[in-house]
Amino acid sequence: MAHARGKARDVVTRVGIPEGGAVLGADTEVVLDGVTLGKATDEAAAAAMLRALAGRAHVVMTGLVLVTAAGEREALTRVAVRMRPMDDPLVAWYLAQGEWQGRAGAYAVQGVGGALVEGIDGEPSAVIGLPLGALGRLLDDAGLAPWSTTL
Repeated sequence: MAHARGKARDVVTRVGIPEGGAVLGADTEVVLDGVTLGKATDEAAAAAMLRALAGRAHVVMTGLVLVTAAGEREALTRVAVRMRPMDDPLVAWYLAQGEWQGRAGAYAVQGVGGALVEGIDGEPSAVIGLPLGALGRLLDDAGLAPWSTTL
């Protein structure tokens, strides 16, 4: 939540809040056994993350902060992701795709990394990094949703 809040507040500080609009900050973290994995710094770190995740479940948490002239609204989603077992050839193949770069947990479920995932318990868009259900609720609460009767 702190990262999402910081991103939103940074934009507000630099460019302000659009009239009648909002600024959205989001941040996604992958958590395995209570440890945040973050983004791999190099291919070796990505391989280590993937091996740690292989055949196990972990939690993907995405924080959203919506800043309007009326204040801030926040949402935090937690989704359980089950990874398939991964042998060295599968890990090497995935790393060669380059998709691990800049990704929390060193994978992207919306790309070829989807082949590494056995299942998702929760909102799939939260694993991608923008939980659309939670965003819709924040926009609705702020009166900014396209379907809102307060527009």
